[in-house]
Amino acid sequence: MDETEVLYSFKSTRVRGNTDVATPSTDEPDYSNVNYSETQRPASSRRSGVTWERVVLLVLSVLLAAALTALGVTLHENTQTKKSLQKYQDEAKNLTEILSGTEPSKVEQPTKPPSVRDETCPRCEDGWEPHGGKCYFFSWVTSSWNKSRKQCTSMSGDLVVINNREEQRFLQSRLMEKMDERSDKFWIGLTDSKKEGEWLWVDDTRLDTSLMFWREGEPDNWYGENPDGEDCVRMGEKDGATNLKTWDDQSCKYFQKYICEKPEKACG
Repeated sequence: MDETEVLYSFKSTRVRGNTDVATPSTDEPDYSNVNYSETQRPASSRRSGVTWERVVLLVLSVLLAAALTALGVTLHENTQTKKSLQKYQDEAKNLTEILSGTEPSKVEQPTKPPSVRDETCPRCEDGWEPHGGKCYFFSWVTSSWNKSRKQCTSMSGDLVVINNREEQRFLQSRLMEKMDERSDKFWIGLTDSKKEGEWLWVDDTRLDTSLMFWREGEPDNWYGENPDGEDCVRMGEKDGATNLKTWDDQSCKYFQKYICEKPEKACG
């Protein structure tokens, strides 16, 4: 090989070597690509996390709705089961009673106790006191026996007729509270003005000898204050009386307070 060929070969080799050094190696990392991947990866992760949270929330909502629906259905079924069971028990009880020869039992409706009064239907008017199916009016003004009776009849009543010992006891207990002094007595509906000694109530019934409550020494038909005597009856003892004996006869013209009576009103 001549000198010219050797020189050319050396130059060619050198050029190729330089070319090899200048040419970038394919094994070196591509930092532009690496940086791009790192910046994009977090955004993708965030989108993925939000999506999964929504999915979990949706699933939980569906499960909760299903649980509430199942609970409602269960409660409804339990209620219907109890009603059906009670119905079957009642039918079985009635059937047993029928087979045993007795009538089916009836459910009694609750009633008001006798002592409870229906305030929507007052049985006595204002100023009248109820007792034993009657209404009583105790006056606070005085009048003669005849005028007192007219006052009672003007109020659809009459002077009181005492029919039993219990009624006498009630009236005497009320008068003890209403009498201001010993002489503050009350007319009742008993008189012998038609015939002396024949005592009649205002309803024309005779005085029952077993239901007389005369004070000791009464009636005496005293003429000291009136020549006509004493033909009308009054009652009352401020301090009470033994065996309820509180009656005495007095002149019908004498002014006393009075007791009116009438039946309670019926409420339908």
